Order: sequence, then structure tokens, then C-alpha cells
Amino acid sequence: MALAALSLCHCSSSITTFLPSNSRQPSTFSPHLQTQPFISPLTKSQPPNSSSFLFQFRPSIHCRCTSNKSNVGFQFVSLVSLFQEIGISFKETKSLLSNASELSSIQLDSLHGRILYLQSLGFLKNELQGQLKQATVKLLLSKKLSDFPHKVQLLLDRGIAVDKIEHVLNKVDLSKAICHRSMEEIERVISFLKPFGGVDLIVKHPAILNHDFDCKLKPRIRVFTELSGGDEDSVGKVLNKFPVILNLRVEHVETHIEFLRSFAELDDQQIFKIVLVFPAILSCSRERKLRPRIQFLKDCGLDSGEIFKFLINAPVFLAISFRDNLANRLVFLVKIGYEYRTKELPVAIAISSRMSCKNMQKTVSVLLNYGFSPEETFAMTTKKPRILQYNHASLEKKMKYLTEEMNRDIKELLNFPAFLGYNLDERIKHRYEIKKGSREGQMSLSQLLYVSTEKFQKRLLKNPN
Repeated sequence: MALAALSLCHCSSSITTFLPSNSRQPSTFSPHLQTQPFISPLTKSQPPNSSSFLFQFRPSIHCRCTSNKSNVGFQFVSLVSLFQEIGISFKETKSLLSNASELSSIQLDSLHGRILYLQSLGFLKNELQGQLKQATVKLLLSKKLSDFPHKVQLLLDRGIAVDKIEHVLNKVDLSKAICHRSMEEIERVISFLKPFGGVDLIVKHPAILNHDFDCKLKPRIRVFTELSGGDEDSVGKVLNKFPVILNLRVEHVETHIEFLRSFAELDDQQIFKIVLVFPAILSCSRERKLRPRIQFLKDCGLDSGEIFKFLINAPVFLAISFRDNLANRLVFLVKIGYEYRTKELPVAIAISSRMSCKNMQKTVSVLLNYGFSPEETFAMTTKKPRILQYNHASLEKKMKYLTEEMNRDIKELLNFPAFLGYNLDERIKHRYEIKKGSREGQMSLSQLLYVSTEKFQKRLLKNPN
């Protein structure tokens, strides 16, 4: 039917071309980005073989058809051919036209002109074929694009690589980020973001361009810049780590900051350092999470300086679920001897928060299985809190080597629990094998392992046997 429709059409065509690049006014087009002359499958006319033309439009087609049905069929076949050239399949074309009926009403030469305009910048061609989402293609082809290519060229000129453009286009709201912004506004956004990561920040998090510059982007970033004392590099790290922080209203962020100042008695420098390691603190509920958990730290005897150190080392304490996570840790720590309203409890929580509660339970079980009482286990973990975050399998290997290969009493660990933190092969085995059979006699675990490598080697030189 499509071929029959074509045969009923009497077509006349005319060539529409751009002026030579050297005769046009200066523009933001990159001189090296050129589109190859196009040969239409709908006509046998060949484009002029002239290097003075940057590129050509498809011949403008004026059809005098015997029926409306034939005209619709011809238009559809032409659109299918046109979209196939940019990597859109027949099936995708049908879907695109059903969701964007306005495309079928656009003259072919106008539609093809828009495509060539995009191709002049490297879009919809070669490595970008088929990579743009249908919704993006619909928007690009449906809008008036008199200055769109120039805006995208501006992004290229400012450092966004051509192979990253399709990623940026697919991730931004084109209407907000590009189409409804002037060249000057886009330039302002890029220049403003430069101290905070600039183009790299945009490529990693394109959605940052969606924010209104004057009402959202500028005032929201200014809050963090002021909090940091003007440390733009660190603010950039916050934005790169947690870009959704820009979704938070200025009033929301300022209220959180004021809460940390007054309730936790932290200064701005301390607050920003916490934000730097854990930006999500500003999205935590003040009343449901921040207030009760900071109050818990106060009840355990921590002052503002100690609260700051705690939050730097274990910021997830503020975000993890109480019922599914934190409550289980507290119950388990109390069972092995930790007490509420003591400074040892938050220290244990900070250490254990870096590992799963299940691993902590297995680690403590290893100690109990080797004969340590709950009181002794508590004593060792308060002396060396990091034991709570050691891998239980690694811990068991070290204790087995201590008792079976070194023939030492397991209770020696009560005096030197740091033994469990040394590397088994590189430190424990290495030094034990060297000193085994030494005339110095049996050394304590601390004498064997605690001294630095330099001092250990000097001791070997003095007493080689």
C-alpha cells in the first residue's frame, strides 16, 4: 500500500541549502563539526558537489496526491525513511508518531532541517545513533530549534565531551535546562558552577541543570558556601557526593543548621565537616531522628566536642532504622556488659555501626567459644573497641594460631587484645617465625608485635640468635 501510494504522487522538489560557512555571521557552531551531504531516497536528484556548502536539506517535497489517504501514506513512508537514518526503527517510529502526532504535520524539509541542525553538532548520528530516548527525540524535533544547537554547542565549548552530550540530554529536563533558557542564562549557570566542579559536576549529575538559577541553584549553594567559610572546593565535594541536597529548600537547610548549633552546640565549621562526610544529615528528620539520637549521646555523657567526633566517625547513627538496626545493636551490647548512660556505649555503637550487627554477634561468639566470659569480653572490647568490627573468620584464625602454633595461653589476650588487630601473615607469623628459638626466651605478645618494624630489625641485629 505504501508503494502504491508513492506511485500516485506527482512530486516536484527544490533544493534548500545553508549558506557557506565563511559567508555567515559568527555563530557558536564548531567549524570541525560538519554533516555529510544528504542523498534523499525519495528522489534521484544529487546534491551539488561543492565544498562551499556546509550541508544540505533534503529536497522540499510538494505532493499533489489523488487522495488524502495516499498523502498520509506517503508522509508515513517518508518519515519512516527519515527516522531510520538516525537509528530509530520502524516500530519505534510508529510509537513516536502515535505519541507525537504533531511530527506528521511538519513539512519534511522542515523536519529534516531540524535533524541536520542536530547532526551538525554530532547528534542523532554515528556513535549517538539510537541512544537518545524517544521522549527526547520528540522534544528536539517538535520544538522550534532556532538556537538549540547553539546552546548545546556552548556546552561543548565549555568542556563537555561530544560522547557525553547524549548522556546529559537524556538525564536533564530539556525544557527547563536548555530550551527555555537563553544562551546568557546557560553561560551564567556554567560559570557559577565552575568553582564547585563545573563541567565534571554537570556530566556526573546532569539534573543539576534543571534547577532554576536565581530561585534555587544560586541561593541553595550559597548556604553551603557560607557554612563552609567560603571553601568552594569542599562544597563541590558535597554536591558531587550528594547532588540531591540541592532539592532541599533553603529554609529547610537553615533550620537544620540552626538546630545543630543550638541543640548539639556545634559551630559552623564542625557542622560543615559533618555535612562533608555525611550530607544526608540535612535530609534526616529533626524530631524523629536527630533530636532523640543526639539526646541519647548527651545522656551518655558526651559533650559537644565528643558529639562532633562521634558524628564524624559514625554519622550513619543518625540515619539507620531504630527498630530494624539500632535497637538490635543496643540490646546486644547491653547483654555483653555495656551500660546505658556511660561513654563506653556510644563508642561501641560507633565502632559496630561500620559492620553488620550479625557480624558483630559472630565476632563476640568466637570470643565466648574460646573461653572468655561475658565480663572478659566486655573488658577486651572496651580496651580495644575495634574488635567489634573485626571479621569473625579472620579473628578465629588468629586465635587458633595463637593457641596451636605459638602454644600461648588464650588469656594473654586480656592484657594485649591488640593482637587480634595485626595481620596474621605479615606481622604475627613473620615475627614469630623469626624469634622462635631465640636465646632471649619467650617474649610477651606486646614485645613481639607492638614495636615498630625499624625497632624490631635493630633488635634482631643486636641479638641475631
